[in-house]
Amino acid sequence: MRSLIAGVLTLVASALTGVPALANDIPLALSGERTQGALLLGKTHPEAEVRLNDKDVAVTPDGYFVIGFARKADLQQTVTVTLNGQQRSETLTLSEREYNIERVDGVPQRTVTPDPEQVKRTKREAAKVWRARQHRSDRTDFLAPLIKPAEGRISGYYGSQRILNGEPRNPHYGEDIAAPTGTPVKAPWSGVVTLAEPDLFYSGGTIIIDHGYRVNTTYLHLNSVDVEVGQTIEQGDVIGTIGATGRATGPHLDWRVNWGQERLDPSLLYSLYE
Repeated sequence: MRSLIAGVLTLVASALTGVPALANDIPLALSGERTQGALLLGKTHPEAEVRLNDKDVAVTPDGYFVIGFARKADLQQTVTVTLNGQQRSETLTLSEREYNIERVDGVPQRTVTPDPEQVKRTKREAAKVWRARQHRSDRTDFLAPLIKPAEGRISGYYGSQRILNGEPRNPHYGEDIAAPTGTPVKAPWSGVVTLAEPDLFYSGGTIIIDHGYRVNTTYLHLNSVDVEVGQTIEQGDVIGTIGATGRATGPHLDWRVNWGQERLDPSLLYSLYE
């Protein structure tokens, strides 16, 4: 919500200026939809330590932090903030989501199971993508309200899944925006490019951008990749164009957001800063 970024969280201001004497005095504010697949923004004392369940969460010098929940995350989550020997915990109850599951039988097996050489290639490429998402930085681009990466019809939704010949395929972890080939794709936040590949087997032209504190975004099936690894980009910069490269049935942008290895729902970001 805009209040988190614009500084309207004055309810915690007095606690931030001193040393809380009691656990309940430790400031803790969270913005975002408490549901599976969501990203939440938090604010606490700059010197506090934050944990989500059993994981440490980095805190910015201004006391902001970010957490995210997987597609099938447990519905009970615990955020713990520790400051000067005092500890405050808040239990988050996430809403359970229903996703579109499509069962398709009678699909030729050769289109369901890739050949051994394709399997080797996709494993190498998956390792490269994984390494790109390990990038850690203290950028705070994710604190700014984002812009849409492209204009077009929403043609695919986070969490949907196909079951082909009784075999569950990987869920869809992005938001698809259908538009003509060559439509510009813009960076929704500023950041640093950690992957820029013109031709991956499944995703074709692919870009990954680091926005700081484990938040990164991915752009798939691009017709052109117009940035390089290590390049710093500003919000709104054109990073590539929409295409139908890789395993795609038509021109569209499949864009995704991760918090570390947790794959989140991009559509929930649009209302996060309102």
